[in-house]
Amino acid sequence: MKKVLFAFVLLVNFSSLAQLGSISGLITTELNEPLPGASITLAGTVRGVQTNAKGTYILKGLKPGQYTIQVSFVGFRTSKREVNIKEGKQQEVNFTLSDVTELQGVSVTAQSGVKGNSFLPQVNEYTITAGKKNEVILLDNLQANLAMNNSRQIFSRTPGISVWESDGSGIQLGVASRGLSPNRSWEFNVRMDGYDITPDPMGYPEAYYTPPMEVVDRIEIIRGASSLQYGPQFGGLMNFVLRKPDLSTKLVVESQNTTGNNGLFSSFNYVGGTAGRLSYTTYYQKRLGNGWRQNSYFNTDHSHGEVSYALSNKLKVGAQLTYMYTQSQQAGGLTDTEFAQNAQQSKRARNWFSNPWFIYALTADYVISADSKLSLKYFGTTAERNSIGFTKAITEVDPMGNRQVDRDFYQTNGLELRYLVDYKLGSWKNTVASGLRYFSGEIKRKQLGVGSNGNGMDFDIQGLYTRDLIFHNTNYAAFAETILRPSERLLMTIGARLEQIETHMMGQSGLSSSGTPLAATPSTRERSFVLLGAGAEYQVSSGTKLYTNIAQAYRPVLASDLLPPATTDVIDPNLSDAKGFNFDLGYRGELGNYLTFDVDYFHLDYDNRVGTISRTNSDGKIYQFRTNLGHSVSKGAEAYIEFSPTTAWLKASKMGNVSVFASIAAIQAHYLDFKTTSVVSGKIVESNLAGKSVENAPEKINRYGITYSKKGLSLSWQISDIGQAFADASNTMAANAAATTGLIPAYQVQDVSGSYKFKKYATLKFGVNNLGDSRYFTRRSGGYPGPGILPADGRTWYVGLNVKFVN
Repeated sequence: MKKVLFAFVLLVNFSSLAQLGSISGLITTELNEPLPGASITLAGTVRGVQTNAKGTYILKGLKPGQYTIQVSFVGFRTSKREVNIKEGKQQEVNFTLSDVTELQGVSVTAQSGVKGNSFLPQVNEYTITAGKKNEVILLDNLQANLAMNNSRQIFSRTPGISVWESDGSGIQLGVASRGLSPNRSWEFNVRMDGYDITPDPMGYPEAYYTPPMEVVDRIEIIRGASSLQYGPQFGGLMNFVLRKPDLSTKLVVESQNTTGNNGLFSSFNYVGGTAGRLSYTTYYQKRLGNGWRQNSYFNTDHSHGEVSYALSNKLKVGAQLTYMYTQSQQAGGLTDTEFAQNAQQSKRARNWFSNPWFIYALTADYVISADSKLSLKYFGTTAERNSIGFTKAITEVDPMGNRQVDRDFYQTNGLELRYLVDYKLGSWKNTVASGLRYFSGEIKRKQLGVGSNGNGMDFDIQGLYTRDLIFHNTNYAAFAETILRPSERLLMTIGARLEQIETHMMGQSGLSSSGTPLAATPSTRERSFVLLGAGAEYQVSSGTKLYTNIAQAYRPVLASDLLPPATTDVIDPNLSDAKGFNFDLGYRGELGNYLTFDVDYFHLDYDNRVGTISRTNSDGKIYQFRTNLGHSVSKGAEAYIEFSPTTAWLKASKMGNVSVFASIAAIQAHYLDFKTTSVVSGKIVESNLAGKSVENAPEKINRYGITYSKKGLSLSWQISDIGQAFADASNTMAANAAATTGLIPAYQVQDVSGSYKFKKYATLKFGVNNLGDSRYFTRRSGGYPGPGILPADGRTWYVGLNVKFVN
């Protein structure tokens, strides 16, 4: 009986499959050239494919009925067509796309002309980006050292991005914009494929994990106006979008192996593809080297798996798993004299750092109709931050005794529901993006442990940790933003975000003289508030737009604010979140395939900054008090322009294509009011930093470059011209003995990179970073992995071979 039932089920399934139809066809240009990589979607469904190298496509497993096929490709006018699918029939539908001057959305670019940054469309998946300052960094268009995540090359065309070049291993990213601190990118809301990857964006937003750039398709950046839909931080959103499964083929196999000086070896290996309703990708990267400085060994492993399946034409589900393991030796800081003598030297041979990182996500996308859709993401992180070493001032010699061990353990879980709908209000065609968010993050912080007296990476301790604290954050949010389109040229946006944050801290604050744990005073904080924002966009011509927005922003009180660095510090019970706003006014656009530009004025208001001052208690003893101290403002102008003279004037030139770019930012970041204290002869002296420059904020960030390409060859040169900055808010010019304060001098650095495709499946990549072997630094560290000057890398070179097979 069971065999009969099994046979019956198989028969029903085969019968059902036999009734399904398919659509296939060819996509060409008006010159009858095939268009590989064109996007074919069925309106109102989750189904879609891309054309293969011959410009053909096929969509299988379609139920009988009426469908609308939409074909799009960057630089071409989107085309739609109705088609009726019959039972078990294959319908052939061919398209011929015509050129347009205005680029719509993000995809691949043409083989000539400008190959730089692009802009997000008005609505990017489930997010409204109209009226906002935004950039899209297309990694495939860059000639850069992606094997080492070279930040100054990756962000070269993104104006106003400052980079901390203190981690030559490429493990961690330190970038910021508009005068904010680049410390592990903590002023950005850092995400991957739209979900959080930091320990806790509401309490400890430091980006210890950065995906390998070989697998990143693009980096989406929305400045501070993103706070309405993404919450913190003042810097805005930075979203790493990983390369998605190739929809045009069942199997893609790729391997990129890179070598260079200082023992560099990187191997990136990728497999992906699409089989019917199933899409999949997986990659593994191994990167190791000795580093440019002494005692700078690193060894990292990245792995990732992703799968998605269209359960129906309306519903698609997916899952992602990502794991990183790192082992890196920290060379420590240098004094100014040591830096001038030999920037490659290191006085710390026993400092090690490791941060295992595991990220998981489950996703579901449901298309309700052609005008509305839902997205649900469940995501989480299980991770660690581990360090061991001798971390006192660089003026002190390592006594080769027991080292200090500090460990953080992170556990996060989140859920984000987004809803996008197009609606009409009279003759206006409008859009609403709304959503709900839940996030829970826990940090277990264990510090000041007595470690081993060895040289290797060993995080075991003797006895108890001096400090053993637990910090927990819970966040609930609801948000909505709408686009109102009163005309074809003009649109307006308005939105709001409701936040509720609950913070709890408890645990052990220290040890008594006899080694008995001392309990910390538990603290609980709850607050809720509303953020508001509005913007507008006006289409001046077919390819250019004026845009403006103003949006409130905030930065929650962080774990580092509530977990004092010393047991005698006192936290203000009324410590409040930093609040302010971002304002943008700009003009951007694209003319044909030969000019891209974006020029804007910005104003960033940052109030309730957190800091520490000295106070005297009832016993007359001086202690440190952490509270809200003041107010700062960053304002200035940013400009990006990229121009291809050969495309503009010579059209189909046999000499190849040349494009030049300039990315310029003039920034004034100053304190309007910031209280400080110092202790002089046992007495507290008060002062104010009003008029002082914000620390780590260069007044100019300029980058220029030129790219030449012909057939399979592409060569790029760029120069970074960065102004001076101060390491502390007091704007100290002369460095102290420990080199933790003082001027960070201006510098210039050049990079050259290239690639040559000599087979259909093989590409040679090569380059030299810091061509002139400049000696410079971008950071004076006050703690780990310093203290002291952390030099940037001198001249390094790399060469790699990429092979790619498609079936």
